[in-house]
Amino acid sequence: MKQGLHPEYNDIKVTCSCGSTFVTRSTLGKDLLLEVCSMCHPFYTGKQKIVDTAGRVDRFQQKYGRKGAIGTKGTEQEGAAK
Repeated sequence: MKQGLHPEYNDIKVTCSCGSTFVTRSTLGKDLLLEVCSMCHPFYTGKQKIVDTAGRVDRFQQKYGRKGAIGTKGTEQEGAAK
């Protein structure tokens, strides 16, 4: 290998917004700040977080959410066929 061509590969400290930290190796050269890690990501924790900005989730549920019991048409049609 050529000398002086490759960047330095050093230990860095990774810090998440949830507060967890760990040490890894990288060519970055400085500490790394993350917003989401495996300790707080919904895929790994099984907890779902919905960030509702200006009531968008509520408006979606009102517009496209279920509006009654499932299968009400089926029972009406069965009663009419008898």
